[in-house]
Amino acid sequence: MKKIILGLTVVLGLSLFGCSSPEESFDTEATINPYTRDTSSGTRDGFMSGIGFADAATDNSLLGDNVTVSAGNDEVLQSVNTDRFGIGYISLYSVTNDIKALNFEGVEPEIENVVNESYGLTRPFNYITRLDDDFENETEKSIAEAFVAFMLSSEGADIINDNGAVSVTNNGNWDDLVADHPVCEEDNSEETIKFGGSNSVEGIAKDLATAFSSRCGDVQTVNNHTGSSDGFKRTQGDEKDGTNMVHVGFASRPFKDEEKVNGEEYFGTLAQDAIVIIVNNENPLDDIDSDTLKKLYQGDYSTWADILD
Repeated sequence: MKKIILGLTVVLGLSLFGCSSPEESFDTEATINPYTRDTSSGTRDGFMSGIGFADAATDNSLLGDNVTVSAGNDEVLQSVNTDRFGIGYISLYSVTNDIKALNFEGVEPEIENVVNESYGLTRPFNYITRLDDDFENETEKSIAEAFVAFMLSSEGADIINDNGAVSVTNNGNWDDLVADHPVCEEDNSEETIKFGGSNSVEGIAKDLATAFSSRCGDVQTVNNHTGSSDGFKRTQGDEKDGTNMVHVGFASRPFKDEEKVNGEEYFGTLAQDAIVIIVNNENPLDDIDSDTLKKLYQGDYSTWADILD
């Protein structure tokens, strides 16, 4: 609370006197407040691996004492928005004007730079489905297969791209593909298909599910996203038969070897995404590199003077 009051005091001073630049008013002696995702997060896996700190992807004990673990993209964004001395990372499509997105090693976090591979912090958005004999009935199986086809169609690509990710597959127009999925010509309003897994893919998955419903007999769709690890657990893993089961799961990281044991026909990639480093809008920092980030998250840097001065 003390930090927030100090931050408000500085803002009021700027508005009254208008004589201080952000660099002059920002307290570089303030403690850095890093925010990270939890260990089930694909965003955390991609971030920690991307800065050369892969062991910390699943081990909180390797992080500095001042690092706060957050549950999702929105929580990290809100924390940095309200914490003048905060820093975190989120998915590219989650970036808003409420925070400042930093360049990473001199490259702006933009879709164009994901496509041309000049931006260094990228990761895949992957999907995984239940095994053929694990669906409750043939209709569920056929609808899930149709959804994957729609997701990888040109219409699906448009939805993915509109959400700020980069679609990697375009198998053609849905109007041409739907003939291979006659289940979508039926009334499916009594059927429910469930989606889960990565929080970072949630927005894309919801928009895909909504668009697919009207194209496949008004099938009901439910999204419950709790982390990349659950993408596998709830489709093919130890939660596939419980109340948390889903028909299609998502991960914002590559699948691990133990998650690919049932064959490549059950998983694939739908998009590439950028992981974006964010700070409060009043922070004068504009660019950061992997070495600085690693030192920051393992606790070697404690105040903003360590980075800015």
